[in-house]
Amino acid sequence: MSTVRIGRQRTPLADGGAPVGEREPWSADPYADALRSGRGPLFLRRSDGWLLPLDVERWCAEADAADLEVLRRCEGAVLDVGCGPGRLVAALGARGRRVLGIDVSEAAVARTGELGGPALRRSVFEPLPGEGRWGTALLIDGNVGIGGDPRTLLARMSQLLCGGGLLIAETVPGLDLDERVLVHVTDARGATGNPFPWARLGTPALLRLARRAGWRAVDQWAVGGRSFVSLRSRSTNSTAEPPNSAAVSSSQRVRKPSGDRPVAEA
Repeated sequence: MSTVRIGRQRTPLADGGAPVGEREPWSADPYADALRSGRGPLFLRRSDGWLLPLDVERWCAEADAADLEVLRRCEGAVLDVGCGPGRLVAALGARGRRVLGIDVSEAAVARTGELGGPALRRSVFEPLPGEGRWGTALLIDGNVGIGGDPRTLLARMSQLLCGGGLLIAETVPGLDLDERVLVHVTDARGATGNPFPWARLGTPALLRLARRAGWRAVDQWAVGGRSFVSLRSRSTNSTAEPPNSAAVSSSQRVRKPSGDRPVAEA
């Protein structure tokens, strides 16, 4: 199948290293309202009017069979990037795994905390606990699109993982798709959030990008109509020790969210 590229663009960096639009896109009211209620409808909308439905009900439910297959493959301490309402963080924690979720949305981090999962309100492009020592990082529910520049995101993930660490990413099923677009979150009433850059990748496109960025493909699989890829980091970070357990467990002390402060501090 042919590769689709729409609206490809470089993503400028804001102060602190986060791509412009990545820090606050999911703090928009329609998204926060949907997470608080646990239901949609909610969409990503392109400038040409195309809508991508967001599966809020699944995100807010318990981990399903496809999620559990992802969790089964995790190694060591796990960093869930763009953890949303926290179903994967909670499921890993319930299994006794060291885990931390990060998300730029106050509502997402708060809901993760309500499930008993440790989470920080933070961008993946900001300083994080345990950099270079995570055994597995997750980019699930389309989060390979964070920042609208997968090359930059893959480079950042290699900094977070230990040498030989594992990255598990969810891809668009059944398509060789490489799409970079500007989108915003909208609901059925037409309420909209601020625009931000996003990317959508099928498995072939992600594997091509990953190879060029020095990642080694480990596996690819599909469950329940969803598709996934696992990649192995070739970086040799200075230590393969897991993140300090105190840094991870301390994030369980949930604080009242504020506009520019993580819900829990490392």
